Amino acid sequence: MAENTGPIDPESGADEVARPVDQPVIGADQPRARHGVGQVLRRVVQRLRTPLPGAQPRVRFEMPPLQEEESIAEVELDGGIGPSGEFGEPGPRVSARNPVYLGFMGTVGVGIALALYYVASHTTQLLLWILAALFIALGLEPVVRWLESHRVPRALGIAVTILALLGVLGAFFGTLIPTMVEQITQLVNNVPVWIQDFLQSDFYRSIDEQFGIKTRVTEELQKFGQDSTAISNIFGGVLGVGTTIANSIFGVLIVVVLSLYFLAAMPAMKVWAYRLAPRSRRRRVEALSEEITRSVGNYVIGQVCVAVLNATFAFIVMSILNVPFAALLAFVVGFLAFIPLVGGVVAGTIISLVALSAGWQTGIVMAIAYFAYLQFEAYFVSPRIMQRAVAVPGPVAVISVIAGGSLLGVLGALIAIPTAASALLLIKEVFIARQDKH
Repeated sequence: MAENTGPIDPESGADEVARPVDQPVIGADQPRARHGVGQVLRRVVQRLRTPLPGAQPRVRFEMPPLQEEESIAEVELDGGIGPSGEFGEPGPRVSARNPVYLGFMGTVGVGIALALYYVASHTTQLLLWILAALFIALGLEPVVRWLESHRVPRALGIAVTILALLGVLGAFFGTLIPTMVEQITQLVNNVPVWIQDFLQSDFYRSIDEQFGIKTRVTEELQKFGQDSTAISNIFGGVLGVGTTIANSIFGVLIVVVLSLYFLAAMPAMKVWAYRLAPRSRRRRVEALSEEITRSVGNYVIGQVCVAVLNATFAFIVMSILNVPFAALLAFVVGFLAFIPLVGGVVAGTIISLVALSAGWQTGIVMAIAYFAYLQFEAYFVSPRIMQRAVAVPGPVAVISVIAGGSLLGVLGALIAIPTAASALLLIKEVFIARQDKH
């Protein structure tokens, strides 16, 4: 019988059989080699996972865990500060009617209020950037949630959303900027011709004969050229414009970076915010907050869609009617369409006045077409796009837009309606619900 020289399983329980030295087996070293390489790789991986001697994990500031109701009851029964009262029982609380306590706490409150006012007044621009970034993050949050519902990781969903947004903006401005440059150049070249035609018109000649406009303009120009202060003011104005442009670019970068951070940390921010509420009201606060953030996000996305449709319609009509500076005016219309209620009317007035330069018939047709579209948008387009956002009554919307624009300018007008919708939701669900119980 042939002698069994194969490998013996150590777990089989059989006695190990010595292999004859004079009968080598071909390829017998290969399993041992594989076993040796695998063992070495396991040792390397284990060594890499082992922390360095003396290394400590990085300390992270984390939210304390939720206390269970049983542990809270034990603390109340023990009467101590810790879980088992190891720090002793607390002493009697100082009466709120104590004049020393009352004066001290009042002074501290006034000091904190003054400090907050000082910080807010000196960081107004930063607060506006934070508010704009939070508004953008809430607007992009529904898109990221939709991607998450389709089994896309949140980090990848944020990257896809940002890249898609940047791609759309890049394509838009890449198409718009050359046309804008061409039309602005055309406008600058036509201004001297328009001035010359006006100076040669009979209307200007009649006014010049009566009031001597040409002589007065010449005298003012000579005084202006001899005034060094006026020239320095011009250079100062140019420098101020450059500083404003640089600050605007810096602000846009800050808003973009903050929007990315807010969008990435939105779930954690919500958890932290909900933990600030009392335990008994936390679930209701969470439900109201989720409804508010959902409404704000749907409003932002809907307003973007409405503005794009508005600008596209205006550009098509202006191109058909050969209205000058159609691309530039379409950009203005799209920007003003973000301002609810008032923006569409202002945009229609601007493009109608510009269309009058191509003839009064063109101006009238442009005005009729655009304002008819505004009515169609108000009754058919906006209700379908904004059906998931919180509805706001017309008077409240007008008042909120005016108040927001007066307080924070364009940004205030943009966030006025979402803010009003949130306030109405809180009034309905908190104040009115409480009043109905009494």
